[in-house]
Amino acid sequence: MHKTRFYKSTSLLISKVIKTFCLVLLMGQFIVSCGGSSSADDDIIDDGGATNNAPVAQAGSDQNVTTGSSISLDASDSSDVDGDSLTYSWSFSSVPSGSTASLANASAVNPSFTSDLDGDYILSLIVNDSMENSPADLVTISSSAPSNLAKTYVIVDTNQTTCYNSSTGQSETCTGGGSDADYSGNQPDYTLTNNGLTVTDNVTGLIWTQSTDINNDNVVNYDDKLYQSEAVNYCQDLSFAGRDDWRLPNIKEAYSLILFSGKDASSYQGTDTSDLVLFLDDIFDRAFGDLDSGNDRIIDGQYASSTLYDSTTMNGDPTMFGVNYVDGRIKGYPTHIKEYYARCVTGNTDYGINDFVDNGDLSISDNATGLMWQQNDSESINWDDAISQCEAAVTAQHSDWRLPNAKELQSIVDYTRSPDTYSSAAIDPIFNATSFLNEEGITDWGYYWASSTHVDNSNNGSNATYVSFGRALGYMNSNVLDVHGAGSQRSNDKVDVSSEPGAASATDGNGLFYFKGPQGDILRDNNKIRCVRDF
Repeated sequence: MHKTRFYKSTSLLISKVIKTFCLVLLMGQFIVSCGGSSSADDDIIDDGGATNNAPVAQAGSDQNVTTGSSISLDASDSSDVDGDSLTYSWSFSSVPSGSTASLANASAVNPSFTSDLDGDYILSLIVNDSMENSPADLVTISSSAPSNLAKTYVIVDTNQTTCYNSSTGQSETCTGGGSDADYSGNQPDYTLTNNGLTVTDNVTGLIWTQSTDINNDNVVNYDDKLYQSEAVNYCQDLSFAGRDDWRLPNIKEAYSLILFSGKDASSYQGTDTSDLVLFLDDIFDRAFGDLDSGNDRIIDGQYASSTLYDSTTMNGDPTMFGVNYVDGRIKGYPTHIKEYYARCVTGNTDYGINDFVDNGDLSISDNATGLMWQQNDSESINWDDAISQCEAAVTAQHSDWRLPNAKELQSIVDYTRSPDTYSSAAIDPIFNATSFLNEEGITDWGYYWASSTHVDNSNNGSNATYVSFGRALGYMNSNVLDVHGAGSQRSNDKVDVSSEPGAASATDGNGLFYFKGPQGDILRDNNKIRCVRDF
């Protein structure tokens, strides 16, 4: 017999005995207080009408936890007024999008789970007393990145907010398909000092000189350009805005400023630059090539960096990497036969330094950026295919992978390595990079697609960016050359390079290929893929 029924039946029996005794006494004319009415109606008690009270679930207090930790839940405050024994049923009401969290011992008082993504995990608890369920009680577990994870290398978003049809290049409504504009990262955020001399990047912690007018004549032109070694010394010796700790930025610092809301002016034939849209925030001054110098094209707005190529380009030229905010590219440029603009930086000396961890599940975390990467790469047939593969990817039990934008992808380049010096890709060996025979027929490593569209000055978005982790090849004077260096960021047609305007074809050691531009940039549809996610 259930214990509640036992207690209630025993009480009823005792009550009946007392009432019967009182009735006998009353009939014998004894006056006895029996604590109840002598009405005959009170002798009729129905023990079959006893009711059960529903139990009460208590799922515990809300918690703030660290992502990646094991969380223990607590239902011990759940209760039943009738004293019945309880059973427990826990379940997730909601989890962050992409989470694969699962409960261990979901029928226990203290089940557990691991929070695998940042966000809110809402759990429902129902208890049962063998006769009925309680109303559900909810508890929210809010999970966030470890507080001791000091992200020293935060990637600023590209500022790309428009989607483009891959075939036509025309702008279109974003549908969440996986292009750069479908994701929103750390939005650009700059502060200009009251005196207008410096700009603070509130995301990276870097502080920049606002102007490139280094000779202070109020005009930015060819006279402000320097050879790379001169630019290094200029920033190192600069005492400006109350600081004397300026430096020439490395290539990752310089690239932190690029914004893919810009439009590539490579095809622009005019001379008026007022309507051109730089790949740089308007808080900085505008610098284009100086047509009056006789040395420049409008697109010659390259900025020097302190990062030297670990090999050579063209025909053995010593090379530095520079960023061009007019055409939206990183290329290797000769250090000694060309001059460049210089913008000096200070602050956050850890920017650009990765902190990779092998998670042992074919994923690599970079604690400096807060990004997780696939350890292995994969093949694509074109840009659309690369987007689709990352959107569908499931690696290390995560399903929220995406194709990285250009700035995220560039963050994992190792500029101390090159194919010619290490016989490997320009990436930390913690990653696996697939080699292949390039257009010259020699072992090389790939271009990797990024999700950022490279829009031209006519607002055509049929080209997408890529970063070269192998040689950035060009075809010049019937020769295949490393024209821009491993670590360059360039672009080509998303779908079919053979139909790209201005492209030409040639045949060399490994068959037919296509190329374009003054340095004969070699174009490929099948750039490689390495997906990324936030952690």
